[in-house]
Amino acid sequence: MKTALSALILLALGLAGVQPQQPRSTEPQAPAQEPRPMSKPQKITTFLWFDDQAEEAIRFYLSIFGDGRILDESRWGEGGPVPAGTLMTARFSLCGQEFIALNGGPAFHFNEAISLFVNCSDQREVDTLWDRLSADGGKPGRCGWLEDKYGLSWQIVPTVLVDLLRDKDPTKARRVSAAMMQMGKIDIAALQRAHAGP
Repeated sequence: MKTALSALILLALGLAGVQPQQPRSTEPQAPAQEPRPMSKPQKITTFLWFDDQAEEAIRFYLSIFGDGRILDESRWGEGGPVPAGTLMTARFSLCGQEFIALNGGPAFHFNEAISLFVNCSDQREVDTLWDRLSADGGKPGRCGWLEDKYGLSWQIVPTVLVDLLRDKDPTKARRVSAAMMQMGKIDIAALQRAHAGP
């Protein structure tokens, strides 16, 4: 446990751009090279703790969101909570948003208190993301929520839903809300019918 915690501390320092100090040597040193410029880190980054499926999960998410990529990664050595050589952390991006994933062992699990909210432009995007994220052991939920096969919760929400719920006519907004509460995957046409009324 102490080894794993030490590794996590070093990881946190590395992610913050802090390098562990090395012991001073009395040997002559070669001139220091100019450090490579680091891109400015994102102010707040979602950190995802997996048991041992982080690498598989990242590749799954990258296959769904076409503009994602892995930015950097590190791997566990001996004494970690998962076998040596297993991915320790990876920084990756989806739709311009950066995330960090960790294989930290089975100490913690995802729950619905945290979810990733995805704004969708149309029904086709809702259908595609809903079907792909809930596939292979995922769990469809209510009101646009689902849980993927790794236990991470997502909200797949068309932007028009927010507009309809904010209608200045409270009767229309209530009808939309009532219709949404009956849905799993969000159906835009059904929301618009509820908004229009009888």
